[in-house]
Amino acid sequence: MVWMSQVYIKYLYIRKEYNINCRTIEHTTCGFLHNLAFIRNIKLERGIEMNVTKYGAEDLLDLSKVKLVDVIDIEFLQKFQDDFAVGLGLASVTVDLDGKPVTNPSRYTKFCMDFTHSTEIGDKRCAESHRKGGEEAARTGKPYIYECHAGLIDFAVPIMLEGRQIGTILGGQILSHTPELDKYDRIAKEIGVNSQEYIGAVKDVKTLEMERIEAAANVLWTVANNITRAWYDQHKLGGIAKILNENITQMSATTEQMAASANEVNENQIKLNKEIQNVSTLTGKINDVIDFIKEIADETRLLGLNAAIEAAKAGEAGLGFGVVAQEIRKLSSDSKQTVNKIKEFTQEIKNSVAHTVKMGDSTTTATQQQAAAIEEVSASLQDIAGLSDTLENLASK
Repeated sequence: MVWMSQVYIKYLYIRKEYNINCRTIEHTTCGFLHNLAFIRNIKLERGIEMNVTKYGAEDLLDLSKVKLVDVIDIEFLQKFQDDFAVGLGLASVTVDLDGKPVTNPSRYTKFCMDFTHSTEIGDKRCAESHRKGGEEAARTGKPYIYECHAGLIDFAVPIMLEGRQIGTILGGQILSHTPELDKYDRIAKEIGVNSQEYIGAVKDVKTLEMERIEAAANVLWTVANNITRAWYDQHKLGGIAKILNENITQMSATTEQMAASANEVNENQIKLNKEIQNVSTLTGKINDVIDFIKEIADETRLLGLNAAIEAAKAGEAGLGFGVVAQEIRKLSSDSKQTVNKIKEFTQEIKNSVAHTVKMGDSTTTATQQQAAAIEEVSASLQDIAGLSDTLENLASK
């Protein structure tokens, strides 16, 4: 992998630029930084930079965004790693996909930290050994056991999630057989450390049969991957519940707005019906006035008729009065016709108003039913929201 070589070169540059010595770094974590099979970025100044990103619910469902710290209890992992290291007498640390430790190192050896990693040559050789071992573990998705340049046995255990690597448990710093002292005398001279002290340190390194080392790596792989899978499923369940809850909350708010709108429409319709009833009342009053005008017209017609009779009796002296009486009768007749037309119009208005009122009543009934139905839906959504809250709480335990 080209990027691994580039990152390693970058690491050497950073170390030289800041004059960093592995033994001066907090928690002596630098030593196992070389054990990262998939280092993408290393930032070393006065310690190890820890960067835990928090994701939303949707991101938990997207594997490309899931980090190791999102799906595993680091406190539990630290205790498990410590107990495992003490129980088998080997070193161990867990790192994320960016090569950053998410746990503190467990049971690191003096041989590695105080001697092998104390020189630039030793550092470089360790990095190369573990790079190759890590590449193989990442390629196969299974534990890979290998011998480092200093003759110790190390292993890289990939933490996989649905076929995607999200971290690695690095372990080892042990022997599988009695060390050949001449070999370590030669290595000490090559990396530039005191031979006698180096040989003394390697004698303190625990020895385990290769069969037990393989079993240890396999146990780590099985436990870590199954726990990660279980925790991821739990987080995914919680994420789904949270998304469901958010959607239900939004739907509930929408239905409440719809119910409020339906109630407002209902209130407006009731007001409109009242106004229409007022129009109907006014139309009735107009009809009363029209009837009164009609009565006046009828009386005027009678007066005109009487006047015409009296004019006829008066002979020539009543001719002028007869003309006036005729005009009065004509005006009365025209007024009566006009009144009849107005009455027809008001009757049509009255009929239209009655029809509108009937439609308004239907609209009012429909909006009332709609508001009631929306309230029922809103109540159901609240019940579902309560269930999703319970589901989310269960997933977070």
